[in-house]
Amino acid sequence: MNTQTPLRDLMTTDLTVIKLDTPFNKIKSIFDTNSFHHLPVVDNMAMVQGIISKHDFTNLAYRLSNETAGKTYSEKTYNNIFAKDIMTKNPVFLNPNDSIGLVADLFLENIYHAIPIMEDGVLVGIITTHDLLAFAFYKAPVGDDE
Repeated sequence: MNTQTPLRDLMTTDLTVIKLDTPFNKIKSIFDTNSFHHLPVVDNMAMVQGIISKHDFTNLAYRLSNETAGKTYSEKTYNNIFAKDIMTKNPVFLNPNDSIGLVADLFLENIYHAIPIMEDGVLVGIITTHDLLAFAFYKAPVGDDE
């Protein structure tokens, strides 16, 4: 596998994004009906403000279920939580021309499992550990040791 391959060759470009004011229940619905595990959070100018992982979301939901008593109280709590309250703020981002070697280093050295890809200030994709593994094992030419 050539570690200099640009991210544009393997990043996901068909994105679902949410706004800062997207409510908890809508985020839950998106995660429940899709197979992806990360949601970029954008402002009204479509600038990335944060990212929410499914893992972070389910951990919050679990904590809230333990801290609240009764269905009515839990629902009221959920109705007052928005994407801006859950997201990891100011996520690291890369450019489509950055290499898979760079993103692999970031994944290995940090706790990241997804990184937004920005070009000229615009969100153009996302790269995940799954994308990198799929590329390494299914898409990279066999015998490419560079």
